[in-house]
Amino acid sequence: ATDIEFKMPFGFKEVEGIHSRTNYDLSQHEKFSGTKMRYFDPDTNESYVPYDVETSIGVDRMFLSVMCHAYKEEKLENGTSRVVLSLPEPLAPIKCAVLPLVNKDGLPEKAQEIVDSLKFHFTTHIEAKDSIGKRYRRQDAIGTPFCVTVDGQTLEDNTVTLRFRDSMEQERVAVDKLREIIEDRVSITSVLKKLNEAIKKF
Repeated sequence: ATDIEFKMPFGFKEVEGIHSRTNYDLSQHEKFSGTKMRYFDPDTNESYVPYDVETSIGVDRMFLSVMCHAYKEEKLENGTSRVVLSLPEPLAPIKCAVLPLVNKDGLPEKAQEIVDSLKFHFTTHIEAKDSIGKRYRRQDAIGTPFCVTVDGQTLEDNTVTLRFRDSMEQERVAVDKLREIIEDRVSITSVLKKLNEAIKKF
């Protein structure tokens, strides 16, 4: 038997149990059911009862492991701190938050327009309450990987500030590039494609 354990904040806990049952289970099933459980190997011309492996993994334990690994309390250079749920981007419940810098001057309407253009491709919502700094912190705490800030410049040149959760880096991007940039990071299809390409290199 082998146990897969994860180091939780309260110590190592079992996430999965793997047990080699050899041919015992199928032999007993064959004995009491009267049904043959044997496999014929055409290469060796032998008939035998196969071995089986019994594995048990709990979704709740796996979920807890992911959450424990993702949860961080970080000290920042300016002396403040933040809570960040650094979930893998495809697993984040909300992929993108669109934040109008102020709740006037046409910015909320522009922010909603951006949400409407993205929401059918990945989970996107709009948040306009409190200062932009507080909104960033809230999105960090719930694991949102991308924040899009809509400001006065957006109305002039149709660009926004794209903020990355883990690094807190920001860059100015065109609104019509948002879907491509974010979808490349949060789409399961895109992630699997990159994984497949990485495997091919080995």
